[in-house]
Amino acid sequence: MSLKSIMRELKEMKDGIGNISKRRGKSKLWRSRTRSHVAPDQAPPESEFAEQSPWANLPPELLLDIIQRVEESETAWPARAVVLFCAAVCRSWREITKEIVKTPEQCGRLTFPISLKQPGPRESPIQCYIRRDRATSTYLLFHGLVPSEGERDKLLLAARKVRRATCTDFVISLVADDFSRASNTYVGKLRSNFLGTKFTIYDSQPPCDSMIPSTTRSNHRFHSKQVSPRLPACNYSIGTITYELNVLRTRGPRRMHCILHSIPVSAIQEGGTAPTPLAFPQSIDEQLSSLPSSKGKEPVIDTSSPSVPATPLFSPVSGEPLTLKNKAPRWHEQLQCWCLNFKGRVTVASVKNFQLVAAVEPSHNISPEEQEKVILQFGKIGKDIFTMDYRYPLSAFQAFAICLSSFDTKPACE
Repeated sequence: MSLKSIMRELKEMKDGIGNISKRRGKSKLWRSRTRSHVAPDQAPPESEFAEQSPWANLPPELLLDIIQRVEESETAWPARAVVLFCAAVCRSWREITKEIVKTPEQCGRLTFPISLKQPGPRESPIQCYIRRDRATSTYLLFHGLVPSEGERDKLLLAARKVRRATCTDFVISLVADDFSRASNTYVGKLRSNFLGTKFTIYDSQPPCDSMIPSTTRSNHRFHSKQVSPRLPACNYSIGTITYELNVLRTRGPRRMHCILHSIPVSAIQEGGTAPTPLAFPQSIDEQLSSLPSSKGKEPVIDTSSPSVPATPLFSPVSGEPLTLKNKAPRWHEQLQCWCLNFKGRVTVASVKNFQLVAAVEPSHNISPEEQEKVILQFGKIGKDIFTMDYRYPLSAFQAFAICLSSFDTKPACE
């Protein structure tokens, strides 16, 4: 049987499972997850169709070969959806698929939702773009170079801007139609101060996966008997973004510094590694039990929102955190403007455009090549369209949060 035939049958099997689930009244969650997620993080309930299918009883060696061939042949969206069909056949298929699919750092591809929390590739960046909707105050992150015809690009993350009396929140979700913190699609938020000069990145889970037990397959983030589903998920402070005040109103780009408490500066040293979560936590109990404990240090409590219960924040990683800074632009005499080499990815001049590199000291022993490497770049290419390219050690979620800070009004910084 050819590879195309296998893919065709997998698609038909996926459709069959969806139809059975629909008749049983269980398709609402499954359809919403497959429509907007990078991939379903949990397999749908196994149906009689999947249990009786001969595909579920294939020898492990043959199954491994099939999934490997499918994964290697489909490297770009939307064709890569067939890898997700493999993971949706049954539990055994999903487990083997998760073993075969590598992290973005290793392969440079995004597949499962947890890929959005994992560091990007070390060499070539992952290229994305952001579409802003002024009417709804939403920001959609898509995978791809530029918007394609037919709007078939893969949605990665979505954010909604919420203005409050003393701050502004950007709530980040896996889907574009649900920004509730009680939803299992909630992944984090970005919060600004009153002046819009300082931002805090909050993650819905601790970034260190080794501390997260994975003993349950529940599709929900909460245990219904212990925590009300209406309560919001935990928020862990993983980074801060600071914009320098422009008191003298001098011309020039914004100056910003990003301190990523969840990434040690050793991650960009030779042989260094960045925290790489392998799964989403399934309940608040698991998140609280995964908090690192140290003598003489009490967990920080988030009391910034009076309408929600206090939740503990993530304790910084051991060692000095990674700090990012603006790459210094040059003044172009002929164009009479500040310029950066975006390598064709940015075409419209804007105060929002930036490139971030590591801010290191000589004692950090970072090579000159690594110091000049652009870790994140963001810029405008059209009306309400912006490109976002990121690489290791940032994840898509962290890069998206940093870029969102550029959309907030900053009269004191311009």
